[in-house]
Amino acid sequence: MPRVNRFRPAMASALLFALGACSNAAQAAEYTMFRDPSCGCCEQWAEHVRHGMNAEIAVKDSADMAAVKDDNGVPETLRSCHTMVVGGYVIEGHVPAADIQRLLKERPAGVRGLAVAGMPLGSPGMEMGDRTQPYQVIAFGEAGRSVFNSYN
Repeated sequence: MPRVNRFRPAMASALLFALGACSNAAQAAEYTMFRDPSCGCCEQWAEHVRHGMNAEIAVKDSADMAAVKDDNGVPETLRSCHTMVVGGYVIEGHVPAADIQRLLKERPAGVRGLAVAGMPLGSPGMEMGDRTQPYQVIAFGEAGRSVFNSYN
């Protein structure tokens, strides 16, 4: 008579639960975007993230965006018009949703956040027809700065 392992179904269930939790981490995170009330591109970027990540984003207007960026450790040379906080990370500027998803999935050591400095044409929320500018998504934090992704 073959020996039956009673622990296999329990282990399989636990593994499936863990995998499901990981894949839903991006959707389960709280997304809070801070923006200057007079900026229009921020809402377009938030819509990109809503659709690209199936996420609800709380939008908070702030008349003192420099303080928001200071409080969240955004380096001055990487600043843009809006700042989002999600899953313990800071997302600065027009970072594509796919890069945010990758950050939340990989959780690289020493990274505090991602930034797209300035407002490059063609980045999410800054679409201007066929006009585009190359730009980089920069990871920043305790590990220093590095290119997380590049767009031509």
